[in-house]
Amino acid sequence: MRAPSRIAIRLLLFNILLVFLPAAGFFYLDVYEKQLLIVQERAMVQQGRLLAAALSSQGDLDAAHAEGLLRRLEQRTDSRLRIFGRGGELLADSARLGPRRIEAASSTRYPSTRETRDNFLYRFGAFLYRLAERLSPGPLPEPESDSSPTPALPNREVRAALAGRYGAGLRATRGGEQPSLTLFSAIPVRSGGVRGGGVRGPVVGAVLVSQSTVRILRALQEVRLDIFKVFLGSVAVAAVLSLLVSTTIARPLRQLRDEANALLDRRGRLLGRFRGSPKPDEIGDLARALEQLTTRLEENQHALEAFAADVSHELKNPLASIRSATELLAEVDDPEDRQRFLALVQREVARMERLLTAVREMTEIDARLEAEAPAAVDLAALLPEVVENLRRRADNRVRINLQALPSHPALVRATPERLAQVFENILDNALGFSPEAGEIALTLEANDGTVNVRVDDQGPGIPETNLDRIFDRFFTYRPGEPNARNGHTGLGLAIVKAIVEGYGGTIQAANRPGGGASFEVRLPTAPT
Repeated sequence: MRAPSRIAIRLLLFNILLVFLPAAGFFYLDVYEKQLLIVQERAMVQQGRLLAAALSSQGDLDAAHAEGLLRRLEQRTDSRLRIFGRGGELLADSARLGPRRIEAASSTRYPSTRETRDNFLYRFGAFLYRLAERLSPGPLPEPESDSSPTPALPNREVRAALAGRYGAGLRATRGGEQPSLTLFSAIPVRSGGVRGGGVRGPVVGAVLVSQSTVRILRALQEVRLDIFKVFLGSVAVAAVLSLLVSTTIARPLRQLRDEANALLDRRGRLLGRFRGSPKPDEIGDLARALEQLTTRLEENQHALEAFAADVSHELKNPLASIRSATELLAEVDDPEDRQRFLALVQREVARMERLLTAVREMTEIDARLEAEAPAAVDLAALLPEVVENLRRRADNRVRINLQALPSHPALVRATPERLAQVFENILDNALGFSPEAGEIALTLEANDGTVNVRVDDQGPGIPETNLDRIFDRFFTYRPGEPNARNGHTGLGLAIVKAIVEGYGGTIQAANRPGGGASFEVRLPTAPT
């Protein structure tokens, strides 16, 4: 089985890591719970203060008045209210007056503990929470429990209130369907309230307000369940998106890898090429770039194979002549015949030397062009030097006319030696085909973005069938010279094309309307 993609695994882990950000809401629940407890305690204190203010108009508290006051509240409070006398005796308890009445419009329906615990998601989340709790450093200290719903002796909150202070406590609730805590707030009752000048009356009793946190716990359970649902949904969405994204990334990359493995044989030869992709993304760009790369490599490989075949074919003829001449040389005794065969061998050896020199230069052009540092060359200054050298070789047999040069520099990015080689080869080829007293015209034009050089001669021109082959390696067509192969290798124009294209230019050959051939070289202008 194929191993899962590492990119897919990384994407999945990254997306799930982002999903854990909503899970941080679980940690916020502790803060949320504390805020709810603070709000609940404040509400209890306000209830206690109102009840204490209502009782402060009496002197010493009595049970009948205290119970009557609680009855007038009609059990519409969420808290349990208890009134204690000066000695700590219990005078009235709202729990003894019947169940509390909750207004339907103001009540919030939370699922019961049994309903919540029967929920599968809640059970699963609780399992994870218990698992994390086991791995935690240690359990938190449990709060002090409230052993009896109505203690016989006043608890410490009531004792603090009877002493004139605010009393507060938090103890575990005994009984009930869900473990919870009970908040206690004790408010002192002063006879006459607070008199003028801030003088406080004596403490005649205490009001104890207690309320369970079960509602807070149910609300927190509901919030936990909602957060857990969002978390699970986010994990599922992250997993699906990761698979989709990884499929669009990992699968094309795997296809490129498989194509790369099957691209070469054991000898390193290209067996095919990359298949481009129509996708408009970066992987599609990579696939198309690799397709272009292998196409160029394939073309280069075919060119090398064709070049090797051409060299082998060109060397066969002189080698065959040398072998035949040496075999006949051993059989003849006539000095003239021996001299003739020796001259043939020397001529073919010289021809092979020229071929090998031209072949070596041809094969090294690309490497040399990459190694040479090009510079801005002014063709308007270079061409007169090239023309002057060719005039000396022509011995005034053919006129070489350089047309009017542009007034501004015609700069191209190249090396002077290579450009001189290009135009010397073109002019030398034109000299070879020009008749006696003929004329070769050299024209230089600098246009926007290109520099054009055209060489026109008055020779026989190029046959239409050979126009596409004029720049091929070892191609020579000189019908007027039976022994043209002895003095020409057929690589001069091929070298010209290689140099011009190496500098990003083009060269074209055509026939002039009035007779003769025309070669046009176009090179990009060097940036200023």
